[in-house]
Amino acid sequence: MIYTVTFNPSIDYIVSVDDLKLGFVNRTSAELMFPGGKGINVSMVLSNLGVENTALGFLAGFTGDSVQQMLEANGVNADFIKVKEGITRINVKIRAQQESEINGMGPAIKEEDIQALYDKLDEIRDGDILVLAGSIPSVMPETMYSDIMEHLKDKDIKIVVDATKDLLLNVLKYRPFFVKPNNHELGEIYGVELNTRDEVVPYAKKMQQEGARNVLVSMAGEGAVLVAENGEVYKSRCPEGKVKNSVGAGDSMVAGFIAGYLKSGDYKEALRSGLLTGSASAFSDNLATKEEVEELGKTFEM
Repeated sequence: MIYTVTFNPSIDYIVSVDDLKLGFVNRTSAELMFPGGKGINVSMVLSNLGVENTALGFLAGFTGDSVQQMLEANGVNADFIKVKEGITRINVKIRAQQESEINGMGPAIKEEDIQALYDKLDEIRDGDILVLAGSIPSVMPETMYSDIMEHLKDKDIKIVVDATKDLLLNVLKYRPFFVKPNNHELGEIYGVELNTRDEVVPYAKKMQQEGARNVLVSMAGEGAVLVAENGEVYKSRCPEGKVKNSVGAGDSMVAGFIAGYLKSGDYKEALRSGLLTGSASAFSDNLATKEEVEELGKTFEM
């Protein structure tokens, strides 16, 4: 079983405004609404690809109920802890002359809620995969990722981490199955600017030396780099297409990589699957479907 954890889910309300004028009433020309959060995106895409998974995390209030319903409608097993105080946040994304975002705060997560999450994590079995993705709410310990990996260190679980800065660095000693920084995040960690696939390789190798078994670096239109535990380095451009929405593309790559690896056991094929799935999401208004990924794969060779 694959499990994802999203600590601060959301309802993402995406509105298009042809000509946004501050201080005036504006009318939308299009609206979209999705369950949001990096782990949730991974779960949604895995479900779209036909891969069974369970989404964990925290939900609260009527907005949390809506997230639960949307996930279940998409075939995701949503096993969230219901938090008593506050509501699951609403993130408003405005598409106008410039894209803008207004992100909500989220509920008040207490120690008893965190313990309830640990109780669910204790049910994960050897051979399962756990995806830790996204930021940590300010009401929770900053060490949450490393605390979870310490808690589970005696189990044979493949843990995937998609996080930034210290959240990522602090888990490397636990040898996560793979980590997925983008080139800007990787450069920020090591104090350099990384723009090409060749420039990424030595720093991805450095992160591998610090503990990650596999380092997958996404690079938007430049493709991706995978430094794999089998000693190989895979570099690839991305499929060609028109980008409609970059939100969730990186999470889709994580889902595609996992699905590809589970199907083939081959890292090169996992990278190809990740690139196809991430690109399919970027080329769509919604998250990638299996049909979109397969169609894109007909013409794409690494």
